[in-house]
Amino acid sequence: MEQDTESRQEGAWAQPYSLVSGDTRYHELGHVQLWVTLLDLEWQVRVRNLEARGDPSSWIAETSHVLPSPDVPLQRFVRADRNDGTLTLIPAMADLPTVIRPFQPLTIPAGARCVIYVGTTVWMKICAGGAEGSVLTEVPLSTPLLTWVGGNTMEGELCYSSSSFARLVLEAVPKRPWRAVTPVTIINGRSEPLLLERFNLPTPMLSLYRNEKGQLWTPGVTVECETDMTSAILRVEQGLHPAAGDCQKVGNAREVASRGRLVRAFDRMFG
Repeated sequence: MEQDTESRQEGAWAQPYSLVSGDTRYHELGHVQLWVTLLDLEWQVRVRNLEARGDPSSWIAETSHVLPSPDVPLQRFVRADRNDGTLTLIPAMADLPTVIRPFQPLTIPAGARCVIYVGTTVWMKICAGGAEGSVLTEVPLSTPLLTWVGGNTMEGELCYSSSSFARLVLEAVPKRPWRAVTPVTIINGRSEPLLLERFNLPTPMLSLYRNEKGQLWTPGVTVECETDMTSAILRVEQGLHPAAGDCQKVGNAREVASRGRLVRAFDRMFG
């Protein structure tokens, strides 16, 4: 397949793209290819997952009249407003909590705290109209892996699973337009060390912001353990980390967290 490169540009979140009937908007980011076509009476969406090779860093976007091969699945949506040919792509965090497993466990000494910078791949909401338009469908920009977190098969919750380097230095976190950075503050208020083997990031409660460099950030998450391993205090912060810089909100949280603090079972937060 050859793309018309005359209108090629760098893709961006929450940017309205104006299409006329017959236009196809092509996007390639991460390991996903996306074609959104506008016709007189419908929208058509085609998505293909690419084989994971290397670590791509650019987001290709262009308008053309080229469609992929027929083996790419097609989704069709009735065009509710025939006077509006605007397409907008909105980022969203995963719709389930995400279990983050550091490749190497991390020990936090008694009475100490640390900030871990976690990068997670976002989902793409394909919207007809502007940022407040109707959502046609959602596309995960990486294949989500499911896991069960709980004491047994009856008590717990279904989550996504993701491996991470759990970096302590922000500059070491790879910056990609389709990955969001979440600062996670772990406070060990106990009298003994805490071995961090995994933690459960409340991704549905996190909104998304884009800074002047095009990078996505979420508010920080603080987890504090003061007594034993059976309970902890989890809090979604109201503001952004200063390192995020000047940001603009581009995606709402899927769930609204109660203001203040949220208590979760600690054995669901850590392994």
